[in-house]
Amino acid sequence: MDHVESIVVGAGVVGLAIARALAGAGREVLVLEAENAFGTATSSRNSEVIHAGLYYPAGSLKARLCVAGRRLLYDYCALHGVPHRKLGKLVVATRPEQLPQLEALHAKALANEVEGCALISDRDATQLEPALRCTAAMHSRETGIIDSHGLMLALLGDLEGAGGMVAYASPFVQARRGGAVRWVVSAGGAEPIEVSCDWLVNSAGLLAQQVAAGIEELPPEHVPPSHYARGCYFQLSGRAPFSRLIYPMPAPGGLGVHLTLDMGGQARFGPDVEWIDRIDYTVDPHRADRFYAEVREYWPLLPDRALAPAYAGIRPKLAGPDEGVRDFLIEGPAEHGLDGLVNLFGIESPGLTACLALGAMVELIVSEHQSAPL
Repeated sequence: MDHVESIVVGAGVVGLAIARALAGAGREVLVLEAENAFGTATSSRNSEVIHAGLYYPAGSLKARLCVAGRRLLYDYCALHGVPHRKLGKLVVATRPEQLPQLEALHAKALANEVEGCALISDRDATQLEPALRCTAAMHSRETGIIDSHGLMLALLGDLEGAGGMVAYASPFVQARRGGAVRWVVSAGGAEPIEVSCDWLVNSAGLLAQQVAAGIEELPPEHVPPSHYARGCYFQLSGRAPFSRLIYPMPAPGGLGVHLTLDMGGQARFGPDVEWIDRIDYTVDPHRADRFYAEVREYWPLLPDRALAPAYAGIRPKLAGPDEGVRDFLIEGPAEHGLDGLVNLFGIESPGLTACLALGAMVELIVSEHQSAPL
């Protein structure tokens, strides 16, 4: 049986960032990916926004890792030539009754030590974006956009340059305690193979709970319930009259149907929130009807028949409808009591922004426990 020091399950942007961090610290790393390519799920089905850190409770993992990750990510993109742009965004209140919510959001951003964030009047907002209609806005200068595929290519290059590798079409099957080694991992299709490792990192995203259920001796109370929130995106025909991202007030389960721009300047709207019980990326064209109404709250001149279905993404939620918002859940040996295991659950937005900080956090967990007896 082959042995590798570290196995990471999942080659999304977070899994690749974790594997890169481990390999960069001199550890032998193998990434197991069920699909035939990296980043085919949540990592490639999102808004591709670099978040500033506005929305998350002070002191939470989401807040801390988003702010730290954003700073790391801008530096990383500049150093590695990953396409990105710091466009800034306006979070808008479109009705007077939303002003307290906007002010609370600004206070949260200040508590999270987000730079370049200020409340502005409707007049100042329309000077920045003449097509916009709002009552007031918050201007976030640190928000940006990124080519997520380019980022994952760069992370993969770093990983492979440090001696790590990705095994594609290699779904995780199970992991059992190995006696002389910490874990024996079974992976593959019709004829799984076994590989032993000292560290197993579960970064499987939408399937993280499924992977965790296949890990021997992991207490059931350390496998949280899983909830899927599908979000559809619609693409604008023609160019939008905006140079910044435009976000409404946050909605239950998400950040509201917002306007984002890709690296080519093409505008997309989304995502909405639809709770589903299985992985399904279907985009119902009729959902556009509600998009028009929501977008016209802040862009009244959105033309009829201007939106076309683009794609859908699914957020791995730890809380279902009407259950509030849950933080990232990252558990190592100190939490679940099993040497050589790190589980990551509920890594939704701002996971892309926070990926480098998440990688550093997992590497620190491994470093602090690497001397534990086998």
